[in-house]
Amino acid sequence: MSVSALMHPPSPDLRDPLPPHWRCYMSPQGRRYYVNTINNETTWERPSSVPGTPKTSIRHKNSLPINCVTFPLPAFMPEQQLLKPGEWSYCDYFWTDKKDSQGNGCITGFEVLLQKQLRGKQMQKEMAEFIRERIKIEEEYAKNLSKLSQIPLAGQEEGTLGEAWAQLKKSLADEAEVHLKFSSKLQSEVEKPLLTFRENFKKDMKRFDHHIADLRKQLVGRYAAVEKARKALADRQKELDLKTQQLEIKLSNKIEEDIKKARRKSTQAGDDLMRCVDLYNQSQSKWFEEMVTTSLELERLEVERVEMIRQHLCQYTTLRHETDMFNQSTMEPVDQLLQCVDPARDRELWVRENKTGEIRPVDIEI
Repeated sequence: MSVSALMHPPSPDLRDPLPPHWRCYMSPQGRRYYVNTINNETTWERPSSVPGTPKTSIRHKNSLPINCVTFPLPAFMPEQQLLKPGEWSYCDYFWTDKKDSQGNGCITGFEVLLQKQLRGKQMQKEMAEFIRERIKIEEEYAKNLSKLSQIPLAGQEEGTLGEAWAQLKKSLADEAEVHLKFSSKLQSEVEKPLLTFRENFKKDMKRFDHHIADLRKQLVGRYAAVEKARKALADRQKELDLKTQQLEIKLSNKIEEDIKKARRKSTQAGDDLMRCVDLYNQSQSKWFEEMVTTSLELERLEVERVEMIRQHLCQYTTLRHETDMFNQSTMEPVDQLLQCVDPARDRELWVRENKTGEIRPVDIEI
């Protein structure tokens, strides 16, 4: 058999009998579909008695639901371009869920992004605590230098040596003043900005989380409604099939009336399913739009956080240079590394390691 024949098998002849337990119906839109009266399976394609005949489910045509989000099946997946090619953007790589670190459940791709933001805020807080400890050390050191400069040891030394000794002790007081100024600037120009930057961060993250979670919850509810409507349609079709079989056995006006009633119910069930699918697709579209918008906002906030910290760490090294307390060569490697901080590169490395999936959701099609 040729490759073409494998990819495109011949369509079953409408004159061929259906396999056992299969019945043909007409959708409200005038399209034929088929129902297995044993297991309620529904398909657009006419089933065949030939083994291996493919069937496309009405339930999910060319798509697969994963935790109530509908993704394209690989065989039918359209070519999807990245929303921001080459940028390793958050909006391209966190569409599916992933198992949590304990393997007990799943977390959404959006939760992965939120966790990164919260860790970043915690790192920022710990950096501020580190600077606070450095300030304490500077203040204590300045206090001890000032105290030492006032001790009257060797105070009776005379002449030029006595003058030199007195100047040395005075230099301790001057050095203590330098350390006090350094600690004060550390507090106002480094520690305080680290602590106050994005004070409403947790509140903003909670707002983002609740908004996306509410949209996902709505999506779950509307997916459940689709499944319920699908089952109701299958039940109505089964009922119609039963009435039709009864009419074949015994012709009567009552059965004919029952068939008309069953057909109306089946048509109504089909309309209900279409309505539920439409509402689901609307919800998924809204969730998709908000996921893109919010993930881009989180990306912007992360770049802003990294740049803010880099600037204030540069200010720390500048203050160190200005005080001239140490050999400046100790700060040169720090200066060089701070100049090389690259949020875009950091994002690429993190996304490569933590991405949950770049295949975007698609509508349910009936």
